[in-house]
Amino acid sequence: MPRGKVQVGLVQMRCEDSPARNLERAVEGVRAAAAQGAKIVCLPELFRSLYFCQTEDHRHFALAEPVPGPSTEALSLVARELGVVVIASLFEKRAEGLYHNTTAVLDADGTYLGKYRKMHIPDDPLFYEKFYFTPGDLGYRIFETKHARIGVLICWDQWYPEAARLTALRGADILFYPTAIGWHPSEKAEYGETQHDSWELIQRSHAVANGCYVVSVNRTGHEGPRDGGLEFWGQSFAADPSGKLLLRAEPDQEATLTVELDLGKLDVVRTHWPFLRDRRIDSYGDLTRRYIDAETP
Repeated sequence: MPRGKVQVGLVQMRCEDSPARNLERAVEGVRAAAAQGAKIVCLPELFRSLYFCQTEDHRHFALAEPVPGPSTEALSLVARELGVVVIASLFEKRAEGLYHNTTAVLDADGTYLGKYRKMHIPDDPLFYEKFYFTPGDLGYRIFETKHARIGVLICWDQWYPEAARLTALRGADILFYPTAIGWHPSEKAEYGETQHDSWELIQRSHAVANGCYVVSVNRTGHEGPRDGGLEFWGQSFAADPSGKLLLRAEPDQEATLTVELDLGKLDVVRTHWPFLRDRRIDSYGDLTRRYIDAETP
C-alpha cells in the first residue's frame, strides 16, 4: 500500500425526488472531483433520494435496491473510467423485509470491494431510521483500495468513539463518514450552533485519538414541509490527525471540494502521540456492558 499523498474529493449535494436524477448528479460530482485531481471520492448518505426517514411510510421501501446492484454498476463504470475510488451510500434491500443503510466501496478499476452496513441506527424526531433499517452485521471494516486503506462509517456512527477505534485498529488511514444531518428549523436559532459544533468536534476527536484522517460528507438544503422538515447543514469537512480542519464546505451550498492527505505522516503522528501503544487493553472489558451501576454483576 503506497504511503504517499492522496487527493480526496467531498461531494456535498442537494437531493431531489428523482433517484435517477440524483444518481446522475452524483456521477457529475464524482467527475468534478476527479477533474480537480481526486483519487477517492465520497458521496453523502442515501444520496439517491430525499431523506425519507422523516416519516414512517411503507412506500419508501420501494427505494431500496440490492448491493451490489444497479447503482454500484453505474458508479463502477465511472470509477474505472476515471481511475478513482468511489464511496457510495445506498438503501440496501437484502431480502424481503430486511433492509440496511449500507455504503459500497468501488475501487479505482471499478471493482466492487465490499460494503459496510450502518451499525448504530437512530430513532429521533424526523430521523426515524429504526423503522427502515436493520442494524449492520458485518462489523467494522476496512477496504484496501488502490489509493489508500480506508474505513467507512455512516452518520449516527460518528458519535461513537468505539466505532472509530475499532475501524482504526483494523488499519484505516482515513475514516469516511457519509452523512445526512441537519437542523429542525424551529430549533436552529437556539440550538443550531451548539449542535453543529458538537457534531464536528466529536469527529475531529476521532482523528486525534486514532492518529488518522477523518472525512465527513453531508448533504445540504431543506427537505420536507416549508414550515418544518429538516435543513441539512452541509459543512462537509476533512480533519488531519491533530484534529485540525483542512477544509469545510459552506452550510447552504452544493460543493465539490478536494483536499490532499499525506498518509506518510501517520507513522510520525502515532509515534509522537502514541495513544495506540499506551492503550491498557487489559482494563477495558467493561466497555461491553450497557452501563456500570450498583446492580451490575
